[in-house]
Amino acid sequence: MIVADGLTKAYRGGAGVENLSFTVRPGVVTGFLGPNGAGKSTTIRLMLGLTRGGGHTTFGGREYARVPGPLRTVGVLTDAAAVHPARTAAAHLRMVAAGGGLPARRVREVLTTVGLESVAGRPAGRFSLGMKQRLGLATALLGDPEYLILDEPATGLDPEGVRWIRDLLRRLAGEGRTILASSHLLAEMSLLAEDLIVIGAGRLVSAGPLGEFVRRHARADVVVRVEQPSVLMVALARDGLPVRQEAAGELVVGTADTERVAAVAAQAGIGVRELFVRQSGLEDAFLAATSAAVRHRGESS
Repeated sequence: MIVADGLTKAYRGGAGVENLSFTVRPGVVTGFLGPNGAGKSTTIRLMLGLTRGGGHTTFGGREYARVPGPLRTVGVLTDAAAVHPARTAAAHLRMVAAGGGLPARRVREVLTTVGLESVAGRPAGRFSLGMKQRLGLATALLGDPEYLILDEPATGLDPEGVRWIRDLLRRLAGEGRTILASSHLLAEMSLLAEDLIVIGAGRLVSAGPLGEFVRRHARADVVVRVEQPSVLMVALARDGLPVRQEAAGELVVGTADTERVAAVAAQAGIGVRELFVRQSGLEDAFLAATSAAVRHRGESS
């Protein structure tokens, strides 16, 4: 596992990371979420020793600086643009492989994995943002590492590319690797991750299975479909239940108590055609869980 213990970094402006601890288990993709300015990139840099601060992180019991053959153990994607623009994709990967004592054959293998084999001889400066992301991921995969730390790996990818990286990361996790991936694409994260680590204002908000996070923080409503919605609306309001109409013959009641809604309908003599609980998804759960930690909030129109 990856174990982060007491990660701390203070900045003069106040933003940073405060006593952050969590674990990342193998065999699943763990999503890393937080509002802008929450400290996600700072956390990743602290984990890798790229930023000085308090606490420590171990990869299979060893800190990154003490891992033998780091490229073979931990693959990292933090800044895909950090490639000399005149250097070709293949030359960049050959240089990294040589520096890490990796076999030259891995260059062709990872270029094929990320779909860049046809542009291996093209200078990186002529790559689109999505192609640079693929090259950054190829660099992270060079050593066939057990651990992957990926900061916004889907940035710049088109919908096909987003689906591709989702399938790739799932496959790598299925091989038993330990993967931590940050993202601001909540809809994609709901499809990709099994576990979530959520931070806000540099502090841990939640750590655990994604489904559990959604159940804890998302809103649950009862949807009821009836022949006389206006009559039932009055009855529900009298019973103290918030209610609104979203479609013809369909009411949304601000509760998860189906028995209470059914009882109100029965007392009003209204036949119910359909009644069920509808729970909102990851986006609503994330906004609810981190609302107090959002640093920049604009007006809604």
